[in-house]
Order: sequence, then C-alpha cells, then structure tokens
Amino acid sequence: MVRDEKKMRQIVLYSAVSLDNYIARKDGNVDWLDAPEYELPDEDYGYTDFNQTIDTTLMGHNTYNALLGFDVPFPYPDKTNYIFSRTADHEDTEYVKFITGDIANFVRELKNEKGKDIWLIGGGQINTLLLNNHLIDKVRLTLIPVTLGEGIPLFLGQAKETTLKLESNKTYENGFVQLTYSIYK
Repeated sequence: MVRDEKKMRQIVLYSAVSLDNYIARKDGNVDWLDAPEYELPDEDYGYTDFNQTIDTTLMGHNTYNALLGFDVPFPYPDKTNYIFSRTADHEDTEYVKFITGDIANFVRELKNEKGKDIWLIGGGQINTLLLNNHLIDKVRLTLIPVTLGEGIPLFLGQAKETTLKLESNKTYENGFVQLTYSIYK
C-alpha cells in the first residue's frame, strides 16, 4: 500500500532525552529538565511552532499521572488527548479520553481521520508499542547534556530494529541538541 502523505496524519514522537537515553527518572520525575544551568531566556526549542502542527496527543497512563503531578493546569486543553491504560476503570474528563484494548489498531484508525499531526508524548512502553507496529512517522528528540544513571528509557522493552533518516539538527548555547528523524518505512 502506498501512503498518501497529504491525507494521512503523522505520529511524531517529540521528547527530551538524557545522554543515557532516559525520558524521566524511575519515579517519572523530570526535574532534571529545569536545571538552572540550562536556562535560556525566551527559548522554547521550537515547541510553539511544533504545537501549531498538532491537534491530538497520545500518552500512557503513567505519563498522564506524572503530568498531573506537576500541580499546574492541564497543559493541552485545546487538543484531543488520548490516555492509554490497561484497565477500564477510568472515566473520561473534560480534557482526556481513556483508551483500552487494541492500542495499535486505535492509532491506525486515528491516523486515517482528518486533522493535524499527532504528538506521541510517551512514555517508554507506548513508544515501543507504536514503533514496533510501524506507527511512528517522525522522532524529534531534544538531547539534554546530563546522565541520569537510571530511569524510564525512551523505548521500554524490546524495540524492533528501525532505521531512521536525519532530517534536521539544531544546537543550542546550553548544550541541548535537537534532532529530527523520519522513519524509513
């Protein structure tokens, strides 16, 4: 099947990652992203531009719980937000819809709906599941110059070997490097 790039929405895994490949500490904490030595006034690392290209987010239940722990208003009220969970004991809220069952099939159908691109926020388990099912189209990583030693990896479990093509890279004064890849299909 030939894919029509103009009609199908793309799944973009957009995340920050430590030098040793972690997206969060073991407890889900991402405090290392806010270290004072990384601060660059008025720099959002392309987030505002990226945010305008998406209308939907995908995340695992643990990532959602970590987001709620930030003690700030829900950050994506203008998006359609899907939370993947193994249990059906969650009620949808004003901002999120909980999805159980066949996640890969759900995402396949979602990609065929009309709309903007879809942000795969993560975490590691859902990243691996979607990668292994050939559902991720782009990977945009901001590499943070820190090692955590342990934590939640970008891909948790057995990620299939996947070849990526570098589309762009950008370096920042604080040592951050942003890499954007497309995935060979």
